Amino acid sequence: MKFFVSTGEVSGDLHMSYLVNSVRKKYSDAKFYGVGGEHCRKAGVYIVQDIKDLAIMGFTEILKKYSFLKEKAREYVEFIKKENIKKVVLVDYGGFNLKFLELLKKEIPEVEVFYYIPPKLWIWGENRIKKLRLADHIMVIFPWEVDFYKKYGIDAIYYGNPFVEKYEIIKRTGENILLLPGSRKQEIVSLMPVLCEVARNNPDEKFILKLSSKGHLDWIEKIEKNITVEVENSLYKCVAASKVAIAASGTVTLELALMGIPTVVIYKTGFINAFIAKYILKVGFVSLPNLTLNKEVYPELLQDKCNANEIGKAIVNFENNKEETEKNILEVRKQLSGKNIVESYGDFLMKGER
Repeated sequence: MKFFVSTGEVSGDLHMSYLVNSVRKKYSDAKFYGVGGEHCRKAGVYIVQDIKDLAIMGFTEILKKYSFLKEKAREYVEFIKKENIKKVVLVDYGGFNLKFLELLKKEIPEVEVFYYIPPKLWIWGENRIKKLRLADHIMVIFPWEVDFYKKYGIDAIYYGNPFVEKYEIIKRTGENILLLPGSRKQEIVSLMPVLCEVARNNPDEKFILKLSSKGHLDWIEKIEKNITVEVENSLYKCVAASKVAIAASGTVTLELALMGIPTVVIYKTGFINAFIAKYILKVGFVSLPNLTLNKEVYPELLQDKCNANEIGKAIVNFENNKEETEKNILEVRKQLSGKNIVESYGDFLMKGER
């Protein structure tokens, strides 16, 4: 059985790789093609388009790449027709995948589409629900999404969050402060000056700067003496060596919660993006741990609040409320747990039914 997959970012690439590994282990006839990165490639996906060329964050960046992505969507449809692929898996990346879904159903109505980790409609706006309905199956990884979709008569598939099976609570023995400025250029460029100021303000502390690629150093003008850059060691090892983390908002905040480390969530975007986000996006919380419990597990310092002074206060607050912080972090794991999570999603892909 052939599948075409469409991821667009590192987090989607990672989640899809879990599914591919699980399916290929159990079903020897399954073959995967499509849009992915290193994780999917290692899992055995034949890469038609590498996601390195697709990195987008925010509305203004999406507009710039619109024509490029439109052309790519048509290329993917032609590939699916040529290879006679009957099942397509879309993973997150709503700015592109919802348009791709429309094109797919117009050009190949009979193709069976699974939308795995659909766009966060409770944030982006519920008017997108019409487009999402074109998918044959919607597979979600957060429990509150089931109730959200039920309001619209959609029976979303949920077995638990795959990260629960991938990340364990880590025994942390180090006293470092872990810095995670994200993987996109605009994130690193905007957040590193703030993180360097935190390091300057705390000369007696030691910091670990975890980057996913050596090339990301090209986007950083200066690194303080008490910051050690780490590329080779895994996130797991960096967490084990740290007492607290400061991380760009994104999937990594959930990974950190599942590993049990207190984290200050930070983010800054360009003025236009911030303006649109403020008035269009219905954001209560932005980090996944906070959304999971619908309360503040991790402090979120966004835009003007994303500064060294506020970050320092948040770290001190963790020190003063260790028990409460630990209790909340453990509750996140409990809320997202399930049985044979990845395998269950993989079985559903193959069978198309529970």
